[in-house]
Amino acid sequence: MTDAAAMISVQGLSKSIRNGTGTAARTTDILRGIDFEIPAGQFVAIMGSSGSGKSTLLGLLAGLDTPSAGSVALHGTAISYLPEDKLAQVRGRTIGFVFQSYQLIPTLTALENVLLPHELNAKRKEAAEGLPRARQLLTSVGLADRMEHYPVQLSGGEQQRVALARAFILRPPIVLADEPTGNLDTANGAHVLELLLNLNRTEGTTLVLVTHDPVLAGYADRRITLRDGLILSDEMNLSPTTL
Repeated sequence: MTDAAAMISVQGLSKSIRNGTGTAARTTDILRGIDFEIPAGQFVAIMGSSGSGKSTLLGLLAGLDTPSAGSVALHGTAISYLPEDKLAQVRGRTIGFVFQSYQLIPTLTALENVLLPHELNAKRKEAAEGLPRARQLLTSVGLADRMEHYPVQLSGGEQQRVALARAFILRPPIVLADEPTGNLDTANGAHVLELLLNLNRTEGTTLVLVTHDPVLAGYADRRITLRDGLILSDEMNLSPTTL
């Protein structure tokens, strides 16, 4: 039974893909009937080696893919089989994304990139809040003097900081991060992680981070480890690393 207080609820979640046709066709099971719930405000690291299913799981949590079986509920709303228009509404208001590859729009400035989700999703009465909110977030990640720069004018670490600010612009209850430091050197990766965790605490969001890095996972409240599409372990981190 789903806990009404859970921010994220996953029940019997499976994902399979079919390769080939006719007698040569075969099915590959990527996720195989997994279950877990995440309460509001928890920081969860999803771990596993390449091919374990962790990125597929994140895509299903985000509503970017449809499961073969089972369901995902976010903030009490079942999303797995919603029509695309309603799914986009839920996703826009509920989830902030941080991608490994930044996903900034090259023709928009840093400020415009951060502001974009607000312009696409905010209600009319909230429109005036967007610009000061975007400026405040960029300042909080150390980019007060880079707001009018385009992505090509920013380093990788700066681009990821813009992506962090963008993820939090709508104050989403959930932030999903896919290897957010994977494309950065050690120093920039540590700085981006610190900013992500500080923003998460300040905003009070639920954070789900996919990683293969046990050092990064050491900062999480809880670690879910996948192997071959199944949950190998699900444990609380009794002594999370602090920054």
